[in-house]
Amino acid sequence: MTVTTAHRPWYFAIPVIGWIARDLIHGTRDNILYFLVILLTLLVLAVKTWGLVALAMTALATVPVIFATLILITLGK
Repeated sequence: MTVTTAHRPWYFAIPVIGWIARDLIHGTRDNILYFLVILLTLLVLAVKTWGLVALAMTALATVPVIFATLILITLGK
């Protein structure tokens, strides 16, 4: 006999990303701040290791997110 569990998103199965996502969804509100501090620390370490190229690649990666945000703002959503 198998035990069925509630439907969980597929990204919970990824080791590190799933742990962080589960904490962000089911944890306290402080986990969001901890996650942002972790991202900022990773960015600082990347810039320290690879220089301004890491900062430029981070900015390039955020372009679609900002573009989608601007479109949603103009549509009033």
